[in-house]
Amino acid sequence: MRTMKTVLAAACVVFLTMTLSACGTLNTTSDETLSATPQSSAEQDDTNADTADANASTDASTTDTSNETSTMSNQQSVITVQDGNGTTVQFELNGSSAAKDLLAQLPLTVEVEDFSTNEKIFYPETLDVSDTPLAQVAVGTLAYYEPWGDVVMFFDTYRSNSALYELGHVTAGGNDINQLSGTITISA
Repeated sequence: MRTMKTVLAAACVVFLTMTLSACGTLNTTSDETLSATPQSSAEQDDTNADTADANASTDASTTDTSNETSTMSNQQSVITVQDGNGTTVQFELNGSSAAKDLLAQLPLTVEVEDFSTNEKIFYPETLDVSDTPLAQVAVGTLAYYEPWGDVVMFFDTYRSNSALYELGHVTAGGNDINQLSGTITISA
């Protein structure tokens, strides 16, 4: 029985290792790739259970932005992400239901985290992805990874994923996404 448990544990470790190694990223950072213009078509594939477990819930400050949200249906909004060091990045939201949900939660103050070698993440309240397009692989994409409930700011290329929804793209400060650290404030 003990040998069977050992074999099963080893098989789980091998499976987990293979799964995580398959989640690697393309590593092609350059000043040109950090422009605000999307470059290719696909979605991201990253998993990290430790990060998800440690950050599954985050307190979010919310305000009533019903007027902003209702006027967003036919226009795009710009949000600003700033950390305590003054690093500032702006994203243009795409007007999807998930983008509207994020906008309705602003201003939002949360911790930003490094994830993998290509992204920064934070945890808002749950976003509705009902009419939200899948993320297109492009440096500077702002996306929502539905299984973990995190918003992802990509500063390098990434792999496609059918659970990654596009919220918008960077319009200013794209070269500074990877510099964001600590507590960030997201505002409209």
